[in-house]
Amino acid sequence: MRNAWHQNQFVLPVKIRAAERHGSVDLYVPDEAAGPCPAVVFVHGGPVPADLRPTQRDWPVYQGYGSAIAESGAVGVTVDHRLHNVAGYPLAAADVAEAMEMVRADHRVDADRVAVWFFSGGGLLLADWLRTPPGWLRCVAATYPVLAPLRGWKVDPRFRPVEAVESAGDLPIVLTRAGRERRQVAATVKAFTDAAGRCGAKLEIIDVPGGQHGFDMLDHTEESRQAVRRALNSVLAFAGTS
Repeated sequence: MRNAWHQNQFVLPVKIRAAERHGSVDLYVPDEAAGPCPAVVFVHGGPVPADLRPTQRDWPVYQGYGSAIAESGAVGVTVDHRLHNVAGYPLAAADVAEAMEMVRADHRVDADRVAVWFFSGGGLLLADWLRTPPGWLRCVAATYPVLAPLRGWKVDPRFRPVEAVESAGDLPIVLTRAGRERRQVAATVKAFTDAAGRCGAKLEIIDVPGGQHGFDMLDHTEESRQAVRRALNSVLAFAGTS
């Protein structure tokens, strides 16, 4: 897919590192570390066709996020999960859970300092982590996410972050909103923030007023760069980087 939108470069000027590939999981490891490091697991969006190439972990935007995390002294993680249609959420959730187990078992990762970050249609996968957040999960994040099934999506009721957020307790949530978001998607984000407000969730909102869905690869503006930096810094702080 030559010159496809998903091949646009990451908005931050980050040197892309070579990733360690472990099956469907890529690790971006810091050059030097005094001991086990925090990890941030990036969960791409969808649904996307199973035959799309390159797969999402090889998109410049996710290579950029993983490299930026490694530059900051943590382990960046990307995972190719199987969200190829709206019926695929259970499969994708299992892929993410398996990747999390693998990452936490890595000797370079502090298993008690892990964050997970969702994008776009992957946002529905956030529900599991809000409903029963494990003690080692330091933070969840979501960037231009879908946070409730869109019109016509027949999705397992398990994947409803708007309902699950009431169980999140003190788990920090970093939400980045695009000001020029698609109307249907924006409505799900508003429903989520309203629900989070009602239950007193620990929600940090980062707004990108001029940003569109996918601003971190489509809108190469200072506003986009500042929003991505702020989100990265918040997630890393919650994950416990020094």
